[in-house]
Amino acid sequence: MKTSKLTVYIFIGLLLGIIVGWKFPELGKQMHPLAEVFLNMIKMIIAPLLFSVVVTGIASHGNIKSLGKLGVKTLLYFAMATSLALVIGLSVGIVFKPGSSFGLSCLSQNMIETASSLASQSMDDSSAFSFVNIVPTSIIKAMANGNLLQIVVFSIFFALAICAAGEKGKPVLNCISSLSEIMFKFTQFVMNFAPIGVFGAIAYTIAESGLGIMINYAKIIGSLYFALLLFLFLILNIVCRIVGISVFSLLKAIREPIILAFTTSTSEAALPQAMKIMESFGVSKNIVGFVMPTGYTFNLDGSTLYLALTMLFSLQIAHIQVEPMQLLFIMGTLMLTSKGIAGVPRVALVVLAGTLSSFGYPLTGVAILLGVDQFLDMGRTTVNLIGNCIATVIVARWENQFNYSKMEQFNIQNKFEKNLKKLNAQNNDLNSHIKIEEHSDYGLVENNEV
Repeated sequence: MKTSKLTVYIFIGLLLGIIVGWKFPELGKQMHPLAEVFLNMIKMIIAPLLFSVVVTGIASHGNIKSLGKLGVKTLLYFAMATSLALVIGLSVGIVFKPGSSFGLSCLSQNMIETASSLASQSMDDSSAFSFVNIVPTSIIKAMANGNLLQIVVFSIFFALAICAAGEKGKPVLNCISSLSEIMFKFTQFVMNFAPIGVFGAIAYTIAESGLGIMINYAKIIGSLYFALLLFLFLILNIVCRIVGISVFSLLKAIREPIILAFTTSTSEAALPQAMKIMESFGVSKNIVGFVMPTGYTFNLDGSTLYLALTMLFSLQIAHIQVEPMQLLFIMGTLMLTSKGIAGVPRVALVVLAGTLSSFGYPLTGVAILLGVDQFLDMGRTTVNLIGNCIATVIVARWENQFNYSKMEQFNIQNKFEKNLKKLNAQNNDLNSHIKIEEHSDYGLVENNEV
């Protein structure tokens, strides 16, 4: 399935999902297995794809010194980006005050109980919250659990060992390089099922929550999406301009991963295709292989912004005034505990609930957010993806490994395909018009003969 056709089919799946979930909610709830199957297909390719890309990228070029420099620059950019996301979320929360006039009529006892269970949920189950657990005890276990950071750590050491082995390591590197190409082909096969997965995901979401819930939560939903767009077009746009690329051309390039991330509310669905596109866009393979998966641990811009805004939302609902220094301390805590939360269900709410509970604040805000978290998750997951794609470009530019001519070639090819599509559509219209005229002329001839 060609890329342009796939985009159209994904949009069709999205629209059909909205219609089915809205008009036929019972049927929409039954469509959830379609989304689950598609997500499972994505999960089954991520571990071998990630392993092969990281190993090939580092072993083909790298040494320990260059890898260390790359790691420092990457983490430096991540710290800067997430700090700015925190500031944007905090600023929008202070200006718009989404929780100050929020009614509590939608709050149920079940929601309060769920919020309490989230607060008591142990965060030790996630590898992100223990430095020791960054190193896997078993790569098989890490792959089975989908722990991206552990897979990256193992792959880095494996790649360095290949480099140290010299000529004896080359046959293994060639095999892994072939595996990388095979996994990208595998990804293309899986992506053909994306429209079905998107249909199932959005139909279930609309059927479960309903479109009416958007009205009750309009202020918090509007505040979050405004903050996400502000971060995207103010901060990330400026960053892109500094390195000489257009954020709009980049967004156009990754439009399919964006749709997948938005509709499925999971970064994993979009990761394989996003990595392939960024490589075609001009970022070297070793940068993509290192920065993208690491970013899903340390560079969750959308989630960090969400946590800052919803923390203020929760405090405003409870009518709690916090001193500026205390607020900064709370935000710093959120920034640290939010690392590595991608891929864990509802973990942003778990972090929020745990932080509120640790400071002795009520969990009313978390209970209210439960009803609309799916819609909020769609936005923050999408910005997480975009932020990590931009991060690959920034780090590649710092390392002088960004190919501007390849980027221009990619953009030209996209424009050519778009113009070709328009031309084919015009030709089809013209052929249809000619056929109509031919039929009309034939009818006139018949009438004259009669």
